[in-house]
Amino acid sequence: MPMKLNGGPTPALPVNKLSGGSQTNTGLPSVGIDPAQSAQQQLAQLKLSNQETTLAKVAEVVQRKDGGSELILEIKGRSLAVATGDQPPDVKAGDLIKVMRAGNELTLLGKLAASQEAGIAKALAQRLPWQQNLQTGLTQLLNSMNAGLKGAPQPGQLPSNTPTQPLPAVAKQTLEGLFTNMAKANSLQPGAGKAEGSVAQVKQWLAESGGFAESRLLQTSAQQNAPSDFKLALARIITALLASRGETPDAFNRLTPLASQDLMNAPLQFPRLASATPSPSSSEPASVAQTLRMLAGMLNRITVNQLHSQTLTARAGAEPGTPTSTLLLEIPWLTPQQEPRMAQLRMEQYNKEDDQKQQPERAAVSEWRLNLAMDLDHAGPLHFEVSYRHPSVSAHIWATKQSTLRQVNAELPLLRKSLADLGLEVADLECRRGSPKQVETRLEHRLVDTQA
Repeated sequence: MPMKLNGGPTPALPVNKLSGGSQTNTGLPSVGIDPAQSAQQQLAQLKLSNQETTLAKVAEVVQRKDGGSELILEIKGRSLAVATGDQPPDVKAGDLIKVMRAGNELTLLGKLAASQEAGIAKALAQRLPWQQNLQTGLTQLLNSMNAGLKGAPQPGQLPSNTPTQPLPAVAKQTLEGLFTNMAKANSLQPGAGKAEGSVAQVKQWLAESGGFAESRLLQTSAQQNAPSDFKLALARIITALLASRGETPDAFNRLTPLASQDLMNAPLQFPRLASATPSPSSSEPASVAQTLRMLAGMLNRITVNQLHSQTLTARAGAEPGTPTSTLLLEIPWLTPQQEPRMAQLRMEQYNKEDDQKQQPERAAVSEWRLNLAMDLDHAGPLHFEVSYRHPSVSAHIWATKQSTLRQVNAELPLLRKSLADLGLEVADLECRRGSPKQVETRLEHRLVDTQA
């Protein structure tokens, strides 16, 4: 009987009896079931009762020398070899399938469509190795505004002798607007959180961080100008630089992005401040080609944050205690010396239903957790963790410098009073030395191999 798989439910199609054969190395952390055992014994190890259905992953499709084939299935953390006969089902390695135990055989019920998370995770893994530190990139772009860029050397001309040229007018205008609208170190004064204008200003910084670029662009009519957005601004600079070389935007896809080593060492840890202050840029102006590759890496970094957020949100409810939605953003800001810096923001929403019997009036209220990390020149690295569930709020602050720790502790009473003035119940408020335990995403083997 031919075995054809459809996306939806299909009539049961028998898979031949569990076969022998050696287990292949699929790189999956599973325990192989001894193929020398009987089919009944093998199924018993899966604790799969008769007529019970379960999900399995096709780890490998093996063609045997006798012309038949078998599937190496991942079921409940165990690796199982299943003979399919001369007409194997239309599956490939990585597919998720639904199977049912029928006596001492497995019956194939259907193939599941690729999950949303799997597609997002694959796109995320493709960009992980090619991320450029945004703070380093912004510093180099700021230098290019003043020093210009080197063009392509002429035949027989040494690169060191190539004259510099100013940024294209569109690129320079875009950069000036970007730095003008960027958050400043003195933009918000203590106690400014009560002012309505301050709330709107923070919302604007979040909206223009680049994490919502595609969404905002779709909401903008063709007659309007593109919104002032970090990611879209980088795209406009790229288009202007390519035009200065007589190239179309298609040429950008052929560039190899520059990558930052610190982002390659821990690509899925967020927030994570750089281990050291980025080295100062060389006094030698960068070339147009180098700048385009750097911009490609910066775009990848913003895209990684967007895909990372989607991956975590797609996992909502997969495990107890996981957030229902997650947002990861890097927000650029300027020091009083007009030097670019980045603040890393992680925002999570949790739906609490476990205390419905004890507190039914609060059962439907979500809990929000905010994690903010930034490195200040004199205060050093600072991490803020804030949990809010109306009307209660708690905050924990980590500082690496002892002097900063003392200063923050001295300001905590004022912070407590300010929160109370907003009508909030302050449950916990403290400052600690060091840094909090970092949260790192893992792209599981059933989704994508991050080593590929």
